[in-house]
Amino acid sequence: MSRKEAPQPVTISRTSPNLFIRRVLSMNLPNYTDFIAIFDPVVFMTGLAVFCARICDVSIGTVRTIVTVQGRSVLAFSLAVFEVTIWITVISTVITQVKDVPILVVFYSLGYATGNVVGIMVEKKLAFGFIILKVFSHFHGKSMAEYFRQLGQPVTVFEGEGLQGPVLELYIVCRRRDLRWMIPKVYELDSEAFYVVEQARDVSKVLKPVCTPLGGWRQRNNRK
Repeated sequence: MSRKEAPQPVTISRTSPNLFIRRVLSMNLPNYTDFIAIFDPVVFMTGLAVFCARICDVSIGTVRTIVTVQGRSVLAFSLAVFEVTIWITVISTVITQVKDVPILVVFYSLGYATGNVVGIMVEKKLAFGFIILKVFSHFHGKSMAEYFRQLGQPVTVFEGEGLQGPVLELYIVCRRRDLRWMIPKVYELDSEAFYVVEQARDVSKVLKPVCTPLGGWRQRNNRK
């Protein structure tokens, strides 16, 4: 009978730090010659296309992450489809040409960084969701609450005690886009007012103001 050999212990090879550094340094990173190649019209147009496409998919991804947190599943699904489609197109272009045109890595990185900023700016402009606006006022709480109620915005008033005496707290649940005109109006009515904004994930019912101050292009056209 053949004798069974004892199993050999499994050894896991670990890459030493020096070997890892050598591998990183041996990568085909952009050098001075590659940066000069940017003046080639074909290289420049390809890099510009990668840059713009990367801005689009990263900004869409930023907005998608925010609406996902807010629970907007349908919108998040639609944005994810466009995001992945653009990303696959961009990454396939970079992978197939990065060996010959390493400068594409720079366009790819700049597009990624710029896309994050653009995504945050776009989301702020769209202002999806609802928020809770808490305003604290010493002397003008009642008049402020009455003003917002006349516009159709529900306001709940609480009495409280602050560092400098009694205060009134205005508890307002509204759309995020309404903050653009509500906060300036708060300071117009009470320059010493203090406010806090909180995210409202689920709201049973929100009454929209029946009339809001004109802003942006509507305000400019109204002045003409």
